Amino acid sequence: EGQKTIAAELLEQLDWRLPDWVLVPGGNLGNVSAIAKGFVELRALGLVDRLPRLVCCQAAQANPLYRAFERARAAGRTIAEEDYAAVEARTTQASAIQIGAPVSLPKAIKALVDTDGLVAQATEAELADAAARADRCGLFTCPHTGVALACLERLVGDGTIAKDARVVVISTAHGLKFSEFKTRYHQRQNDFPSAYANEPVAMGADPEEVVGAIHRLLDETAS
Repeated sequence: EGQKTIAAELLEQLDWRLPDWVLVPGGNLGNVSAIAKGFVELRALGLVDRLPRLVCCQAAQANPLYRAFERARAAGRTIAEEDYAAVEARTTQASAIQIGAPVSLPKAIKALVDTDGLVAQATEAELADAAARADRCGLFTCPHTGVALACLERLVGDGTIAKDARVVVISTAHGLKFSEFKTRYHQRQNDFPSAYANEPVAMGADPEEVVGAIHRLLDETAS
């Protein structure tokens, strides 16, 4: 009931212009269920005349809903509870959604059906790269937001989401809570390449040296 208010706050921030898509990181599946409930209730109140399509975004290391969705899609039907089977969640950088048997699964399936939604997944490299790209735009994203951003890139890339669609990505935490996720990526300590690493530069305690390094980096970026 508390999380469903995200739908109303989202619309308020968008001046009551409904998005086409809302992408939500999914582990225990409470957020995607609640956000769908919020939009359904807003429609019942007459505040919106349609529902945005929801995308539940899972880490490939912990993806029971994604597997259920793909199982149903391969059979040419809408997802149902019988498509679901719990999985053993493997270690993922998106630790808060490292869940193989989500509590809110029935509600999440209803949310997908109600909103004509989808489920997508992201690998460890994809989520880390997506988070790093977002950080270059002035954000400081958590790995779970990286999952959703990576799924957005995939869905735009394959044409599922139009490039001119109105899209909202739900960010579930701040990157400061996951400083090790950032340092491991930028120091290239993971077992996958860091495509957007911003490696530390060692220098002396000299302000002019620091300013010079910043200007060199800006010049390289501009060129």
